[in-house]
Amino acid sequence: MDKKTIIGFVLIALVFIGFSWWNRPSEEQIRQQMIQDSIAQVNKEKAEKELADKAKSEKEKENDKIKEALKDTSALFHNALSGTDAPIVLKNSKVELTLGTKGGTVNKAVIKDFEDRENNKDLILFDKNDQQLKFMLAGKDININTADMYFTPSEQTDTTVTLTAQAANGKTLEMKYLLGKDYMLHMSIVAKGMEGLFPPTMNSVDIQWDERCKQQERGFTFENRYSTLTYKEKGGSTDYLNETKEYADEKIEEALDWVAFKNQFFSAVMISKDGFANNSLMTSLPQEKGSNYLKQYGAKVKTTFDPKGATPTELEFYFGPNDFRLLQAVEKQSTFGKDLDLERLVYLGWPLFRIINRWFTLYVFDWLTKLGLPMGIVLILITLLLKVITFPMVKKSYMSSAKMRVLKPKLDEATKQYDKPEDQMMKQQAMMQMYSRYGVSPLSGCLPMLIQMPIWIAMFNFVPNAIQLRRESFLWIDDLSTYDPIIEWGKNLWLIGDHLSLTCILFCIANVLYSWMTMRQQRDQMVGQQAEQMKMMQWMMYLMPVMFFFMFNDYSSGLNFYYFISLFFSAAIMWTLRKTTNDEKLLAILEARYKENKNNPKKQSGFAARLEQMQKQAEEMRRMREQQQKK
Repeated sequence: MDKKTIIGFVLIALVFIGFSWWNRPSEEQIRQQMIQDSIAQVNKEKAEKELADKAKSEKEKENDKIKEALKDTSALFHNALSGTDAPIVLKNSKVELTLGTKGGTVNKAVIKDFEDRENNKDLILFDKNDQQLKFMLAGKDININTADMYFTPSEQTDTTVTLTAQAANGKTLEMKYLLGKDYMLHMSIVAKGMEGLFPPTMNSVDIQWDERCKQQERGFTFENRYSTLTYKEKGGSTDYLNETKEYADEKIEEALDWVAFKNQFFSAVMISKDGFANNSLMTSLPQEKGSNYLKQYGAKVKTTFDPKGATPTELEFYFGPNDFRLLQAVEKQSTFGKDLDLERLVYLGWPLFRIINRWFTLYVFDWLTKLGLPMGIVLILITLLLKVITFPMVKKSYMSSAKMRVLKPKLDEATKQYDKPEDQMMKQQAMMQMYSRYGVSPLSGCLPMLIQMPIWIAMFNFVPNAIQLRRESFLWIDDLSTYDPIIEWGKNLWLIGDHLSLTCILFCIANVLYSWMTMRQQRDQMVGQQAEQMKMMQWMMYLMPVMFFFMFNDYSSGLNFYYFISLFFSAAIMWTLRKTTNDEKLLAILEARYKENKNNPKKQSGFAARLEQMQKQAEEMRRMREQQQKK
């Protein structure tokens, strides 16, 4: 750095320190802030206690009603309010679901052949302590809540069961379950002989579904980022609640086809044949690190119900992995005949990046995966393929930069008389004229970044959501779907976290080296004041990898590994092009083009010619304004 740059940095630091000192709160302000924080904490604890007391009071009232109904032998569901909660297991080769006779719903889901955090063979998506589903019917004299009722099983096999709650006078409420060959569970609710118990206009059932979403992966922060309550609007697109914000009974005005409690790689989805009515209420509350839970999810929805029992209430549940192709296949097993778009649970990015991932990355990834290659090799091959596809454009861009590099001495000579600040417009115009006559476009050097950025962002969305990388090892990496620590400590440090990820370090080092190469290439083609400005720019470029380290230290090692390999190949391509480019031959070609354009002034390169014309127009307008001001 030169003397002026050093002085600039020192002045910036002094201004920053002085501003921080000037805005430092006084002792009185600090004391007042502490008092306000204490009051806010007390109010928060008071509000939480009031909510807990309210929930406890409502639960006690509910228990009192049950006790009264147990005493009253004529109560509607007197026989169904007592019994033993016995487990009923439905299973196939992919999933094992445990239903309870109390409540009649699934209270445990085990996904087979997917390891959990403790390296157990099968993964528990949720159990009875973490999930509850209840159906509520508003009657004339009594409200029915299935969570309080005991059901009697019948017609039970490994994949089917009918659960019946007996009411007075032969009235029943039946729940029928059928487990498909994969991860789809079909459910129907049928009321028999109960039409007189409800108002004539009653045609819906309220559903309340709650779940504490388990942490399934090593990296809490990274997994939490991809854990969202997702839903699909009826006949429309999917949407989700922001993963970082707190939502309590957030109203969704549109009717819905399904609701999903999603974590990074697995989901529990509830689908309605007739759809969920407008104004559903959704809850998503992020949990604290160390709690072993990611989110507290909740959904209060309403769907159709026929008290006469002629038409059953039909629901389907998906308890399984977020695998794009699998979700497409499982959706076809649905009996509802709807376009569910369950594959949208695998987030592939905004529209442009989704198109890249949906119609390129996925097909290439599927093809390479079927070859049985290690996932690390798959990422390397995808990177190579992308480099091969973009190589012609990268080479064209590099050659444009090389042309500017070999022309630099001529530009320096042609513009040396424009050293004063007020001459910069004329200097730029002179440079544009030379570029135009030599057939060079000065913006073509930006093309590699423009080409690579959409691909980088597309892979940023694809890799963290690729369940195929989960528990896959490569070289020193134990799991490509999460970070690869070379050192860990128990305490969470600001910005860094509780570990150092080796692939993140390698990515950042590669980024520094690649930035050095690109900045050196650009510096070789800069003229006059541009070269001085580039010195300041290069320090900003070197600081960017440091920022990336704080951002990507928690990210998956697969993503960091991809970026590392991508930068490595980019650097190798740039180095090869530099070594194979003959500057003397290139300059000779440009000189011949210059002579051709000089003899034919109308023949100008597109962008440079247009830019030159614009600058001439701007200069002419400036002169006209000066003449008007003199008058």
